[in-house]
Amino acid sequence: MLARVTGFFWMLCVVGGIYGYFPGKGTHLGKEALLVAGAAYLVVTVLLYVLLRPVNSTVAALAAGFGVVGIATSGDGSFYFGIQCVLLGYLVWNSEFLPRTLGALMVLAGVAQLLFFSTLFPELASSRIASIGYFVDGAGEIALALWLLVFGVSETAWRNAHVRQAV
Repeated sequence: MLARVTGFFWMLCVVGGIYGYFPGKGTHLGKEALLVAGAAYLVVTVLLYVLLRPVNSTVAALAAGFGVVGIATSGDGSFYFGIQCVLLGYLVWNSEFLPRTLGALMVLAGVAQLLFFSTLFPELASSRIASIGYFVDGAGEIALALWLLVFGVSETAWRNAHVRQAV
């Protein structure tokens, strides 16, 4: 159930963000959509921490911290979101309750954010190939969000991970 709720809020974030940054950019409704997306992402960040904490509580806490800083940062949130996605990808890859492919896609999403959307490489953000970054980032984040929403996680494997973490 936790995984599906996480997927729902993540898809709410994705839809609000896409609308706010593209067709609704600069409009009142676009600004409202971005506020909803930001609030949804804060919920997602907390839920992902709870969901992935059994894999590695320290890395899950770091990922959550980078997510919160990314939400709070008006300047270069993509830098923090990129690091968060890489960390989430690591956690998903090492979990026993989510497909490793989703972890790899999340690492690629994080790298795309760092390369194309953060201020680390401004020439890439304004280049013709920047659309590749949107595609790679979207593929990773949307794939994980949809997986969580539609399939959830193996409850048995998730509980077993909790037991191992407690020992």
